[in-house]
Amino acid sequence: MNSKVFMALRILLGLFVLVFGLNKFLDFMPPFELSDDAGAYFGALINSKTLMLVGIVEIVAGLTLIFNKFGALLAIILMSVSVNAVLFHLTLDQANIAGALVLLILNIAVLYGYKDKYTALLK
Repeated sequence: MNSKVFMALRILLGLFVLVFGLNKFLDFMPPFELSDDAGAYFGALINSKTLMLVGIVEIVAGLTLIFNKFGALLAIILMSVSVNAVLFHLTLDQANIAGALVLLILNIAVLYGYKDKYTALLK
């Protein structure tokens, strides 16, 4: 992958997850309508403080991707957030799945860009 394209994708993903991670603490983005089931699930994530942990992971991952420190590691960790976001929207909130799909695609592209970092891990 071209280094400039990879850098742009890495920074874009970093900004994406940083903004959404900060939103979990600062609530600056307007909430979207959820079905009853999705609202109950989301409420359980909030009440159990799981969403706070996800926000911390997103903030740390965003900063590491933007500053390119430990980005390969956090891209792998962020993959669990990406897959869960897509599965949440796929099963409970199909109308708002676009952002989760963008997150997943960007995450896969960044993982591909870091592929040389994973060769020892995959041997």
